Amino acid sequence: MYFERLEQYDVEQLVFCYDHKSGLRAIIAIHDTTLGPALGGTRMYPYATEEAAVHDVVRLARGMTYKSSVAGLNLGGGKAVIIGNPMTDKSEELFHAFGRFIGTLNGRYITAEDVGTTVADMDFIRQKTKFVTGVSPEFGSGGNPSPFTALGVFHSIRAAALEVFGSTDLLGKTIAVQGVGSVAYHLCRYLHEAGAKLIVTDVVQANAERAVLEFGAKAVGVDNIYGVECDIFAPCAMGGIINDDTLPLLKAKVVAGAANNQLKEEKHGDQLAAQGILYAPDYVVNSGGLMNVADELYGYNRERVLSKVEGIYSQLQRIFELSKEQQIPSFRAADRLAEMRINKHRV
Repeated sequence: MYFERLEQYDVEQLVFCYDHKSGLRAIIAIHDTTLGPALGGTRMYPYATEEAAVHDVVRLARGMTYKSSVAGLNLGGGKAVIIGNPMTDKSEELFHAFGRFIGTLNGRYITAEDVGTTVADMDFIRQKTKFVTGVSPEFGSGGNPSPFTALGVFHSIRAAALEVFGSTDLLGKTIAVQGVGSVAYHLCRYLHEAGAKLIVTDVVQANAERAVLEFGAKAVGVDNIYGVECDIFAPCAMGGIINDDTLPLLKAKVVAGAANNQLKEEKHGDQLAAQGILYAPDYVVNSGGLMNVADELYGYNRERVLSKVEGIYSQLQRIFELSKEQQIPSFRAADRLAEMRINKHRV
């Protein structure tokens, strides 16, 4: 079963990690190391089944390969998931154990934070291996990459707005943000400062309430976000939310958000295009965080990172142009750019 999944997503290696003392159950997926070592965050989530965890980690790892390639980084794609509730199951021992497993891969996989993990968790991992980024600034890093991810999403929304509405000006535009966690909180701040009207939702009510209080957002129910009247839909929670059930509900002209793997299947990207909705490919949109942690490998320089993140705007313009030239949906145009660079370096 698992080899079939590896073949389906062309994954190089799948590593299962178990530690009895700490209760660690983790999976590391290394998708492709053609361009360099696999860099990707560690997600902690209470997956219902091991199969669900495997499905998520291999899709996320593949996305990191494409993300690194389009971003012009000399890195491959990988991802890790820890099966557990990040609110109740964390411990120093658990992340120490995970750090030891990462160390056994001798640099083929480098981790960072992701959904459910934090800078503090990365600091624990760092105590057991050097193959970790996104640690505390006192260790020479950029710290939490979320603000850089959010900035990249903001630039992406501006690029998409120019393509669809003829202007990067977001004043008066209604933007529906699904999930108002670490990344989307910063995104909402950028959007609010740009004069956008915000509609938000989150499974954690306090997150939505904070956006209402600080940014004048309107909060709606979790299942209601898809059908709201808006100009731009920004998915910033979990993946697979563009699917058979949600596509008929969308009223936005643009989908551009921070979530990974927003398309449940490729056909849903084709259907977005058929409905006249511009899709900004997620792994391009959310690559700012990767750019930030990757810069630590060369001696962190914040100004260099900001310059790279600003470049997401022009990269999206290139993708939109390629999409029109070749008459293909934007997600396929992004995939072609990523694959061209990988194939050029493949021996």
